[in-house]
Amino acid sequence: MLDCSQFRTLIVEPVLSKLRVYSKNAEELLVFTCAAESLGGTFLQHIKGQTLGIYQMEPNKYTDIWANYIRARSQLATLMAIHFGCNKIPEVERLVYDLHFATAMARIHYLRITTSIPDPKDIDGMWDYYKKYYNTEKGKAKKEETLKKYQDFIRS
Repeated sequence: MLDCSQFRTLIVEPVLSKLRVYSKNAEELLVFTCAAESLGGTFLQHIKGQTLGIYQMEPNKYTDIWANYIRARSQLATLMAIHFGCNKIPEVERLVYDLHFATAMARIHYLRITTSIPDPKDIDGMWDYYKKYYNTEKGKAKKEETLKKYQDFIRS
C-alpha cells in the first residue's frame, strides 16, 4: 500500500494541477478510487481480469476515453501532450508504471460525468459516486468492504 499522504502530495495534487482541474473533492475521489480498486496501490493488475494500474482501469474504458473524450477536447489533448508526452494514444500498459499518467486518466474518466463530485467529508456520497460512475452497478465492489479499504488507506 502506498503512503496516502505522499500519494496525495506527490501524485494526485500535481496531476490535477497540471490538468487545471484541482479541487479537494476530486482529490478525495481519486484517493477513494485508488483505495477501492487496488487497495491503495497494492495491486497493479487484476488477478482475474484485464484491469490495470492503481485505478484498475479497463483497456476498453481507456481506449474510449482517448477516442471519444480527450481527442474531442483540444485543450485537454494539449495538456496531455505537454505534461505527459502524449502526442498519440500511449500503450495501455503505461497505466501500470506511470502513477501520474494513471491518475490523469482516472480523473479524465470522472471529467466525463456531469454530476458534481460530493464533498470530501461525505463518505457515503463518495461511495455512491464511485459505485455509479467508476465501479458501476455491475461491479463487484461492496460498500462496507470498500469503506474499510478507504479508511485503511487514508490512515497509511
